[in-house]
Amino acid sequence: MSTPASLPAGNGRGLARPPPPARRPSFKAVAWQVLAMLAVAGLIAWAARNAGDALARRNIDVDFAFLLTRAGFDIPFTLTTWASSDSYGYALWVAGLNTVLAAALAILLATLLGLVLALMRLSANPLAAWTARATVELLRNTPQLLQVVFWYFAVLQVLPGPRASLALGGAVFLNVRGLFFPAPLSPWFGYALGAGVLLALGLSRLLPRLPLTLTAGAPLLGATALAGALTGWDLPAMRGFNFAGGWRLPPELLALVLGIGIYTAAFVSENIRASIGAVGWGQREAARSLGLSPGRSMRLVVLPQALRTLLPPLTNHYLNIIKSTTLGAAIAYPEILQIFARTVLNQSGRAIETMTLVLGVFLAVNLLVSAAMNRWDRRLAFQGR
Repeated sequence: MSTPASLPAGNGRGLARPPPPARRPSFKAVAWQVLAMLAVAGLIAWAARNAGDALARRNIDVDFAFLLTRAGFDIPFTLTTWASSDSYGYALWVAGLNTVLAAALAILLATLLGLVLALMRLSANPLAAWTARATVELLRNTPQLLQVVFWYFAVLQVLPGPRASLALGGAVFLNVRGLFFPAPLSPWFGYALGAGVLLALGLSRLLPRLPLTLTAGAPLLGATALAGALTGWDLPAMRGFNFAGGWRLPPELLALVLGIGIYTAAFVSENIRASIGAVGWGQREAARSLGLSPGRSMRLVVLPQALRTLLPPLTNHYLNIIKSTTLGAAIAYPEILQIFARTVLNQSGRAIETMTLVLGVFLAVNLLVSAAMNRWDRRLAFQGR
């Protein structure tokens, strides 16, 4: 039976109450906001004028024209082409890409390892639970820089030389000079892999009751194998005293990613564990009543709900990872602090300009990541209403 339109919602007949109308801010509240904005603008103007007077007294001028100057130095690891004849401005771009690469790999490692540690901590197996607890306590109670240095000097620098490399299937090699693995010969590989990712996401949504290894793993592996068969692979091979061909991750990058990623995974695992614990036990009981296995109920019921409370602290960890990439300067990884805030600063003598640019790059990257995570958070919150 339909309800007459004249009846108000929430009249005791089981109808949902509409949200209350938005209240307009009062004149007093608007006035206080305007005064606060004027006070902040005045403080910024005073600080800028004070800084300008201090620079003028020391005959220091702020000029960013030095970015067009020839660099004259080499960068040992780059994601794009680089020559010593390139400018300081291009060096900022190259070093920024290295920073983004290290941050992306560390974020991926911290997320996956944190999830594994959290599930081990919640496991009914006492050996797995105590192993995860001991690992978390060890990682989060030791300095982050010490862990980066440990991975570099105590692990990667004691690996065998290129001729005695640790090999995996004759295509992946690990030695003191880094990790070598096959590279596609054609840019179409990226497009095929992207199609595999989209197919995996679609199958996981259309067929949620199937195992994740079938809906996600099979399309990704199939797309990778097909793209490699069509485009071909550039395999690393020993030529002379070192490997040639394929892709190479230098030991400095590996140590930085392992140190930052594993350290952050300890904190991420605790946030994941707390978020899973915040999901009501009745949700698990409902999943079991539908015939879902414990693994599928965790993947389809518990984790999606836990994600809503997990995203805010996870955003903080991701932003900290991006800022922690500056620790790469301790092991000579060519990130933005090592290349631009050290080498370029020492050569050009433009301390104010270089530090301003470095701060601006980190601020821009962090704001973009924060905006993306906040949008995801709002989307999940809207779906949960």
